Amino acid sequence: MNKKIVMLLADGFEETEAIATADILVRLGFELCLVGVGNEHVTGGHGITLKTDRLITEIELDDFAALVLPGGMPGSMNLRDSGAVIDLVQNAEVAGKVVAAICAAPMVLAQAGILAGKRVTCYPGFEEHLNSAICTGARCEQDGNIITGQGVGASFEFGAKIALALGIEEAEIEQLFKAMLIAK
Repeated sequence: MNKKIVMLLADGFEETEAIATADILVRLGFELCLVGVGNEHVTGGHGITLKTDRLITEIELDDFAALVLPGGMPGSMNLRDSGAVIDLVQNAEVAGKVVAAICAAPMVLAQAGILAGKRVTCYPGFEEHLNSAICTGARCEQDGNIITGQGVGASFEFGAKIALALGIEEAEIEQLFKAMLIAK
């Protein structure tokens, strides 16, 4: 099993969605690569700056099993408006990689044209940006290789759903959540 995951960060990303999701995935044994879109140092919507591992121009899709997009504003719009991000999302979906987006970031997947007829969720009020997707309002949703989450409060579940899609057993996630005092 390929245990490498790319997380795309653009200025204005939601810090908790990025860090909580990343933390769950790393604790479950995945290798996470924070990838900056435009800058090596990326500042979240609440002023927290992270140094990324690489820039989007430096990654190869074949090296990774999953692509993760945290939400936040204007971070989601910055991801949506990047041609390099749209190309990467489209190529990842075609290659059968797990493509995951939370909060407002599913709008990026819609812009990439990969949500038609898919069951998805997003932050309430962003459904209008999801074209012909089927918006369920669930905390997390998976349809094939597409995983979506509703927002900050669903970050742990979102990370767990990605891990499950990449072959981690439910029992391992339950054990981790118990140790972290995360109610399930």
